[in-house]
Amino acid sequence: MEIIYASNYEDMSRKAAIAIAQQVIKKPTSVLGFATGSTPLRTYEILIEFHRQGIVDFSCINTFNLDEYIGLSSDHPQSYSFFMLKNLFRQIQLDPSRIHIPLGTALDLSRECADYEEAIQSLGGIDFQLLGLGSNGHIGFNEPETQLNSITHVVSLSQETIKANSRFFTNLEEVPKKAITMGIKSIMNTRKILLLVSGEKKAEIIRQALSGPISKEIPASVLQLHPNATVVIDQSIL
Repeated sequence: MEIIYASNYEDMSRKAAIAIAQQVIKKPTSVLGFATGSTPLRTYEILIEFHRQGIVDFSCINTFNLDEYIGLSSDHPQSYSFFMLKNLFRQIQLDPSRIHIPLGTALDLSRECADYEEAIQSLGGIDFQLLGLGSNGHIGFNEPETQLNSITHVVSLSQETIKANSRFFTNLEEVPKKAITMGIKSIMNTRKILLLVSGEKKAEIIRQALSGPISKEIPASVLQLHPNATVVIDQSIL
């Protein structure tokens, strides 16, 4: 595992955007895995700048998002589908047929999870996966105690995660209590992983994830076992 310390959030975001751009330039048909939340927002802004400057052509990529809230329609302002369209996909003019995000309103959630996993495999797997880190060590929505061999599945969100995400909603009660997420095994099967670490109260959890024992209590700790994982840490949080 490679650990890179960025001087601040902007530096971290630029390093991430450059890594993603390099992946697409090297392999224009790359399958990219994307994350949501506040951490990757600036990274996406820089990727949009690269697109507009003609530095990177995203037209042949396929994308998979890590997760989606259950119960929110794709046009709900707090759905991750809405987030990605607003903050990246529309801006880089990506064909909707190349965008894959779990359907949180699916009538058969088990089938939706299975179909999502099958879709990843049908495109040959994910070449490059962008991750953020939850305050409790989760990656995707894989909360503490998630089985390390899990694939795409339905998860009940922890109270800590619900509280952390309530800042995006009017009140705590509006935050969905369940989500669909790619599993830990699904994430570990990706060829390259880039974990971005920024935000308040992340210093202790990233220390445990990187140097502590590998355990279900801290899902991100499993990344220690990935053969091609890079962590970029905004050192201003340390």
